[in-house]
Amino acid sequence: MQGDIGLVRITSPWEYARIAGLCYLLIILLGIFGQIIVRGSYIVSEDAAATMQNIVASPLLWRWGIAGDIAMHLLDIPLMIILFLLLKPVNKTVALLALAFNIIQTAVLATNKLALMVPLIVVTNSHYVSALSPEQISAQIMLLIDIHNYGFGLGLIFFGFACLCYGYLIFNSGFFPKIIGVLIAIAGLCYLINSFVLILLPAAPPMVYPILGVCLLSELSLCLWLLLKGVDQQHWQKISLKN
Repeated sequence: MQGDIGLVRITSPWEYARIAGLCYLLIILLGIFGQIIVRGSYIVSEDAAATMQNIVASPLLWRWGIAGDIAMHLLDIPLMIILFLLLKPVNKTVALLALAFNIIQTAVLATNKLALMVPLIVVTNSHYVSALSPEQISAQIMLLIDIHNYGFGLGLIFFGFACLCYGYLIFNSGFFPKIIGVLIAIAGLCYLINSFVLILLPAAPPMVYPILGVCLLSELSLCLWLLLKGVDQQHWQKISLKN
């Protein structure tokens, strides 16, 4: 059984599921590297001067964090296409909706990386260093980091809706365990709660950050299932024939 979309043809959903699982795993690892290992060690909350000094002292690792984020967003592209191809037989309209939300999320987060590049320009360009005081530079860096955080939250709103769509499709697919669909839908709700709290109640985010752990576990469950189990190929083919 073969499924077509444009010039793309699925000859083995099992193989495509493995590719998607590998992409997903790399995305998770790169996300942890950039957000937790790099920025988590550089950014000192409520201390702009210390944050600036960390970037000045080791700009290369900061650059690697940005490069890892860009690689993560590049991997988003094959992942979202494969998920669409795998889940399209369940409900093409919902699969398209999930794809659209996912594309917007990736575009927002990729563009948001500019906020992390500007601090490097400011601290490594002698013109800016001589024209601005250390206090001004450090304040601008913290402002850009805050902008990045809000941009990240904005992107996750679209991903939250994408996860709700993916959760629905996975739950009703028959070739994935229903529990994974439930977990992905819960992850979508958690992303939405986190982002809207960040926007509407900016003093509260530290209180809701733990729910992002639920998102990580949910996405990791889908990632590992794709990588280790794939899809029930016979059931996928059966649904494809009906649609």
